[in-house]
Amino acid sequence: MSIDLTPGGNTPLTTSRVTVEVAAAKALDVSALLVGASGKVRSDADFVFFNAPDGPGVHYSTGGITVDSGLVPGDIDKVVITASLDDAAATFAGTEPTATVRDSATGAVLATFTPPRLTAETALIVVELYRRGGAWKLRAVGQGYADGLAGIATDFGVSVDDEPAPAAPPQTAPPAQPAPAAPPASHPQTVVEPLTAQPPAGPPPGFGPAPSYAPPPGQPQPIQPQPVQSSHPAPGWIPTSVPVGQPRSEPAEWQPPAPSVLPGGPQPYAAAPPAAAPAAAPEPAVGGGRVTLDKGRVSLAKGGSVSLVKNGQALLSSVRMGLGWEPAFGGKNIDLDASVIAFDKHRKELDKVWFMNLQAFNAAIQHAGDNLTGKGSGDDEAITVHLQSLPEKVASLVFTVNSFSGQRFTDVAKAYCRLLDANTGTELVRFDLTHAEPHTGVLMCKLVRMDTGEWVMTALEQYVDSKTVRNMVKPAARVL
Repeated sequence: MSIDLTPGGNTPLTTSRVTVEVAAAKALDVSALLVGASGKVRSDADFVFFNAPDGPGVHYSTGGITVDSGLVPGDIDKVVITASLDDAAATFAGTEPTATVRDSATGAVLATFTPPRLTAETALIVVELYRRGGAWKLRAVGQGYADGLAGIATDFGVSVDDEPAPAAPPQTAPPAQPAPAAPPASHPQTVVEPLTAQPPAGPPPGFGPAPSYAPPPGQPQPIQPQPVQSSHPAPGWIPTSVPVGQPRSEPAEWQPPAPSVLPGGPQPYAAAPPAAAPAAAPEPAVGGGRVTLDKGRVSLAKGGSVSLVKNGQALLSSVRMGLGWEPAFGGKNIDLDASVIAFDKHRKELDKVWFMNLQAFNAAIQHAGDNLTGKGSGDDEAITVHLQSLPEKVASLVFTVNSFSGQRFTDVAKAYCRLLDANTGTELVRFDLTHAEPHTGVLMCKLVRMDTGEWVMTALEQYVDSKTVRNMVKPAARVL
């Protein structure tokens, strides 16, 4: 017989295997945390959600969280079931979710619970399954959090220490290519490209020169990438908010969803045109002159910068940073995550936007959503920045990419970032990674607000060890 629970109410579980479903009028995702006597999880393996669907005795599916109490380790005191909203800007106000607990074998309803009077909450602990006197019981909780799954995860100590990066395996160097002519010492190796051009000859970006490749007569020789010194941040990470929704299945060619109405009016996602490349070798900028957008799209090399100015006017409209990658050499899917960290003029972190925290500064910065595979053409993840809506205190933005699953950038090919006009989809600046290192994070580029009000983009390509953006904050501050 099913019972309706009220907050704080509990009931014994009459079966060892139950499934907890949570439903609401708004799109939700359900997660579970396995908590010990200390009130904390033991490791990230005790956080079960769409991207890590299996824990000891606990399984996530689109149908809910299934708990087999007979398989839950003895040092786990309770399994906490949470729900969070798909829309990071929405709240549970007027949309109270209902938890239904079923016997997994028969489908019979054992208990239901609907938390009352929710207001500004964006995530909540719905119910918990706990041990009492050798048996398992169910308790209705309904505790809300206004800071999303971030508050819940932090309260229960979700954290993982990153292991030191293993030494890179020895690799056979490709045949040496003739060295290119050195650019002028005052020039940061930045080139300007016309907007319409043909693809250049040579191997695809990210793979390096192929052993059998030789450029056609008259074409410049490829520039050999140089290794960089990586920084080493303090270990550890804590997820702060999980993008949620119903089944995580990717279409053949992923495109970020259309964002909601943001400051400055609706900002529809415009499919980017195919990347253009120069018909002939681009001419480098001469002398120490400032590179701007006046001559069309700008292609950056590591360390190169471009001022977002055209026809003497600073670009202060909405821009989109698109980031993409592919598995290297036909390897398995790569789950990389694009993020951005905002700093003030003193290099103090103001906020960060990533797949667990999809917007900041009243949606002046918004992440379009997580891509779990890197499959398909075009940008894998995109972050829109409404420059005109950013608070004055935001002095710089650093864009990063991390390997959430721990795969290293030596397993990644054709990684790039590009800045586009968010309204037209026109590509303004592009930077292709030409060198891979055995680390799990990379600082891609930075946008810095100058005293004149204009923004300057600089290509970074600095590698660190971090599975999420949390450990990228200190290295990012150091590059400002």
